[in-house]
Amino acid sequence: MSELLWLHITSGRGPAECQLAVKKLALVLEKEAVKRGLACEVLETAVGGARDALLSALLSLEGEGASDFALKNRGSVLWICPSPLRPTHKRKNWFVGVEALAPLDTGNTALRVSDVTFEAMRASGPGGQHVNKTESAVRATHKPTGLVATAREERSQAMNKKLALARLAGLLAAGETAARRDAEHDRWAQHDALERGKPIRTFEGAAFRERR
Repeated sequence: MSELLWLHITSGRGPAECQLAVKKLALVLEKEAVKRGLACEVLETAVGGARDALLSALLSLEGEGASDFALKNRGSVLWICPSPLRPTHKRKNWFVGVEALAPLDTGNTALRVSDVTFEAMRASGPGGQHVNKTESAVRATHKPTGLVATAREERSQAMNKKLALARLAGLLAAGETAARRDAEHDRWAQHDALERGKPIRTFEGAAFRERR
């Protein structure tokens, strides 16, 4: 049975090296998806601050086994490499996050945008660092059920709105009534939690080769 899913790859609030990893990982996942017979399309990207860097990428996966492929790649990904941008920088570990989402336009969700209210919020980093001076974060509330989803990892409010809607659709589809108390899993924490969690995949060096 053909399936359709989104894969969201994000650098969170990470530096430019994480943004380089997003671009490299998007290319890897696109090639792997095609090799598995899936249709893979880059729906949207947010350009980073350095050449070949992406703040985030949104991929569409379609075909039999799309959900299995997406779920196996969901989590944090580690790139071990001396900074190609800051040669004297001591850090070598760069993390990005991958999230699987249900597309909003498949007709398989009970979510209607007219039933959702949006609230812009100011996003800030841990310990007061990397504070986002603009209100780019978004809280989406489903009025009929009271379910709430937030998105704050992107610096674009439009992208955060899209992600919040997709997460809200996922909550409705899963019937997660426990999430009524503000699903403030702080998904931008994809980056904060990323660095504390065990990566599902690890790549090394400028060639971005996977460690086996």
